Amino acid sequence: MCRLLAYQGIPQSIDRLIAKPEHSLIVQSYQPREMTAGVINADGFGIGWYHNDTQYRDPFIYKHTQPIWTDVNLPDLSRFVETGCMLSYVRSATPGQGVSMSNCQPFRDGKLLFIHNGFIDNFRAGLYKQIREKLHSHIYQSIDGTTDSEHIFALFSNILHTHPELSLEAALQRTLRLLRDLVETERTTISANIVISDGDRLIASRFAHRATVPSLYWIKNSIDYPDSVILASEPIFADNWQTCPMQSIITVSKDLEIEIQPI
Repeated sequence: MCRLLAYQGIPQSIDRLIAKPEHSLIVQSYQPREMTAGVINADGFGIGWYHNDTQYRDPFIYKHTQPIWTDVNLPDLSRFVETGCMLSYVRSATPGQGVSMSNCQPFRDGKLLFIHNGFIDNFRAGLYKQIREKLHSHIYQSIDGTTDSEHIFALFSNILHTHPELSLEAALQRTLRLLRDLVETERTTISANIVISDGDRLIASRFAHRATVPSLYWIKNSIDYPDSVILASEPIFADNWQTCPMQSIITVSKDLEIEIQPI
């Protein structure tokens, strides 16, 4: 069960977001408080961000298979890079899903970034084939890894490419409802806390079917991070964090307005 952190707001150094808080994402990699499965998140990590210069529309990614606390390059990189929109995560691999670069998140499709905390139980024997059969050829061929997370992203991308008129929220809603139907048919379980960004907005879900819903919080305009919204699996500092409602989609707009709708 991974840990997620996403940021939208005035530009900050990545270091100030993932390392400086008292219960930072790095701390959560070895000392999480609210994981429902697993003990530590030592199977890799990833950071995706958007450049503050709008001429760079596609996001950048830095990821590795080693534990985030062991990466000697990350402190210098994270102090140097500033961003107003970032997605990051630390990984606890689901049993049976290998530790490899192709299995590390974020995943990217054009200007979109995607991270997922959760799992599909018995994925290889259950929904793996059903999801792949629904994909257009170019989406199918874009899958590099073996995780349920990347296949959920592929299903989302497939819906969005098939129905370009849909908003990101509507595409995510459709994806989760389809997965819920597949899970029900297979009599398995799914949890899917997801964060997606196009560089202007954050779209997140707190969702599960026949499983425990992972934790997810948000905070807006905190004392130390004004003019911003932070989404996190666990609060990264003491303040007035709000719990994201279960079975919901949360949108953070470019002007930091928050909208929550049921799935």
